[in-house]
Amino acid sequence: MTDRVRDSGAAPARGRLGGLLAALLAGGASVFAFSPFGIFPLAVLSLAVLAGLAARESRARGGFALGFAWGLGAFLAGVSWLYVALNRYGGMPMPLAAFAILLFCAYLALFPAAVGALFVRFGRGAAWRRALLFAGLWISAEALRGWLFTGFPWLALGYSQTPPSPLAGYLSVLGVYGVGGFVAFVAALVALTPWRSARPAAVTLGAILVLFGLGYGLGRVAWTAPTGKPIEVALIQTNIEQGLKWRPELLSDWLDGNARLVREHPADLVVLPETTLPLLADRLPDGYLEELAAPVATRGGDLVFGVFLRDARGAIYNAALSLGASPSQTYAKQHLVPFGEYSPPLFGWFYELVDIPMSDQTRGAPDQPPLRLGDQRVAINICYEDLFGRELIRSLPEATLMLNLSNLAWYGDSFAQPQHLQIARVRAMETGRPMLRSTNTGMTALVQPDGRVAEVLPPFTQGALSLSVQGYEGLTPYARWGDFAALLLAVLALVVAGPTSRKAGVGRGI
Repeated sequence: MTDRVRDSGAAPARGRLGGLLAALLAGGASVFAFSPFGIFPLAVLSLAVLAGLAARESRARGGFALGFAWGLGAFLAGVSWLYVALNRYGGMPMPLAAFAILLFCAYLALFPAAVGALFVRFGRGAAWRRALLFAGLWISAEALRGWLFTGFPWLALGYSQTPPSPLAGYLSVLGVYGVGGFVAFVAALVALTPWRSARPAAVTLGAILVLFGLGYGLGRVAWTAPTGKPIEVALIQTNIEQGLKWRPELLSDWLDGNARLVREHPADLVVLPETTLPLLADRLPDGYLEELAAPVATRGGDLVFGVFLRDARGAIYNAALSLGASPSQTYAKQHLVPFGEYSPPLFGWFYELVDIPMSDQTRGAPDQPPLRLGDQRVAINICYEDLFGRELIRSLPEATLMLNLSNLAWYGDSFAQPQHLQIARVRAMETGRPMLRSTNTGMTALVQPDGRVAEVLPPFTQGALSLSVQGYEGLTPYARWGDFAALLLAVLALVVAGPTSRKAGVGRGI
């Protein structure tokens, strides 16, 4: 009798452990849906595993554990490149850096964990009702992750659905969170539909085909239109190794190198990347900025470059500065990176463990206008800022071009570069504007308003993209509504989904 009791307890324990392992692996596999792999259907299949496992759970804490395992797998596989910044360039000892990344990924995993717990707690009724609940919870969790503690929306599932995904057309309407909700809805339908029953299977397939077909059609809609004449642009990739960038004895090499690249690539608009001059502008050699901009100004063009600026109060900004034929203008980064560009309250001890230059910065104003450069109005965003679509649309409809200056050398040769380029593709579709990218080590590119990467430089090479760029005007639905439409969709999904009586059971039909 005792042996039978032990066996009966061991089997469920093994089953739970197997479920957690399956969720962990499914979360890790979701990274292959994003760039550089781009196997976008994996986003649906990976999340379907989580939904299917959670649907068999009877307790909310079991759903929490499954969601946490899925999230831990996804984030450990997808953003572990942060370790490079902490260890290789920040000087944090390897065990501490690994532990810090584990803690950070565990924090991010709390959001899918909450989805799992609430889905098990309230998921009742037919498959379509539970799929709506899952989608509404997923949108809410990803939007919260993109806002709480300044937000970290990297690897939001909607980013995986750039063209040729049939869901890409919804990006211009509902943004990245709305598209992530559609991924969650389809995933839950796939997991919960009783496929051996002809009618529910046919209804699910029909619903998915309609959803995909409408997305494909929306992707053919031109929400914005060309305006003015195309301009010649040179997007420069300097390729300065992060470990050498801040060495004082090499400063003259970097200053001379930037000036040489500007001379070699004349255009109406010449762009150098984020912090391409690794010191405060007021400490540059006398006459250097005039020398840097002279080749562009003499042909009636403008130069935009990344540099640190200090105001009269002593506050330091990660900024973009324009010089040339147009009046000089500045943009100061608004959305700073916690721990990298400023210290959150109570975390001053962190900087005793790492060595990050210029890590005490000040936020720029939230209402900075686009730069007026010739006939174009260029909205600047610096590095990490292009993760926040709701902030980029503040510059619309005035802006005709979007310009991102980045330095991802902090993360070495990792997934960070192609993932960031995919984020830029989403922002181009949400805003209906070309997104120009000038980066230090990659990926320097031109992304068209339809999300297509027109040209891109190979990473870890020095050079420039010289190309003709057309400005655009008008507003996409997302530019009008921002994330409000996706959040409204989440609320509607949650209202329609329930809660229903627990007596209803899990349901079998659609």
